[in-house]
Amino acid sequence: MKLLALGAAVAALAIVPGTASADTPADLPTFDFTDCPAPPPDADPGTWRCEAFVSQGTLTIGDREIPLGEMRLTFSEGQVGGRYAQIFGALRHAPVRVPGLAGTTLQLHYGGYSDFQGNDERRGELDVYASLHHPLLRKDCRTGVLHTVVHDDPAVPPTRISQHPPTFHFGVFDRELAVPATQDCGPLGRLVDRRLGLPSPSGRNTFHQTTYVQYKQL
Repeated sequence: MKLLALGAAVAALAIVPGTASADTPADLPTFDFTDCPAPPPDADPGTWRCEAFVSQGTLTIGDREIPLGEMRLTFSEGQVGGRYAQIFGALRHAPVRVPGLAGTTLQLHYGGYSDFQGNDERRGELDVYASLHHPLLRKDCRTGVLHTVVHDDPAVPPTRISQHPPTFHFGVFDRELAVPATQDCGPLGRLVDRRLGLPSPSGRNTFHQTTYVQYKQL
């Protein structure tokens, strides 16, 4: 499963300003900058900002669609010695029900790697893992680390919602994600893998995410 906003990101990504929007959507989310990392001591003054993402995502494994609900992600970026630098903040995702596995929920967590410096080939990269919760599964039941490389979704191009504060809306997707088998789930782990079709190789799965992002100078 390549993600994360959780995305953003799960979903998560540095965005290039796009088409200006005349109206602010009534359903614009509230942005939380609590998890913003402070700039490093050697940061170039005036170059650092925090980006707060609020995303809605869907993961499809084979023919099984899992609505991921809301994902929130923060990171800070700027320059150190004239060179680009970034610091991950947090990925927050509430557990969601897994269709076809009664009483089972899935929750995304940060997997230890991120790169939000977008380029012409991809919007960004993020490692996550998914914990699985059920009364009959071990408490540490989870997937392995999943690496996502997300690309711009032409159907949801970057749109500027507001200039003050800078706020944007965009979509991303990953059609090359691979979803590994579960681990540390106990005796029922094989049943979970079988019901979800895991491991599921690249080309059989898709991830789609729509995101609002707002910037704050640090």
